[in-house]
Amino acid sequence: MISPLLANIYLDMLDQHWDHECKQLGVLVRYADDFVVMCKTESQVKEARREVESIMTNLGLKLHPEKTRLVDLRRGKEGFVFLGCTVRKRRSIQRNPRWHFMQRWPSAKAMKKIQNRVHELTVVRGNGAENVNEIITKLNPVLRGWGNYFRSGNADREFNELDEYVYRRITGWMDRRGGQRSRFQLNQWPHERLHEIGLHRLRGRVSYPTQAAPVRPSVSRVREIRTHGLKGGFGIGLN
Repeated sequence: MISPLLANIYLDMLDQHWDHECKQLGVLVRYADDFVVMCKTESQVKEARREVESIMTNLGLKLHPEKTRLVDLRRGKEGFVFLGCTVRKRRSIQRNPRWHFMQRWPSAKAMKKIQNRVHELTVVRGNGAENVNEIITKLNPVLRGWGNYFRSGNADREFNELDEYVYRRITGWMDRRGGQRSRFQLNQWPHERLHEIGLHRLRGRVSYPTQAAPVRPSVSRVREIRTHGLKGGFGIGLN
């Protein structure tokens, strides 16, 4: 079995080989041992897969058969998950319904994971918190860190959903503190009151990517007919 450190060194070699020998096929984006290759045509992505498999074999590695797949990104037909984000094209509503733009947002797995963590911090019995301020103190670092990771993208819907989930969990804890029914009245605790006493709000914190350069539009706002490293009609991914 190859150690993670050695595998990462080998994958650095994959990057170098791709840049020198295969970059005409598409763009390879890698983080640790997760990577995707974005290509413009189906023939290019199939050739890219053959090249990657050949390189990996020479390095003593192989693609994970269940995590490696080809996806058709054109006009939002399919998408993929990479580093916790769902990456997929969506139709433009405000600009032109015929245009599709690449977008990314927290994956279903990422949403489930953060909700499980919020649940753990807001359980009624055995929590140890004496008041709502202590619950908020526990939650804020988790919410802030998660939000900072996913804020650069198109996560408005997911941020709003998580805000609502946190609100329900906190008010549920207040209603059943210590497992005993309290005199808690929900109408006295609207969302704004919790935020006024310090609860971190995710709503409104999405930072949509801007153009890094005039000839390189942002990844999440790329029109399908333009040229861009992550535009691609097809992609091969390992995650």
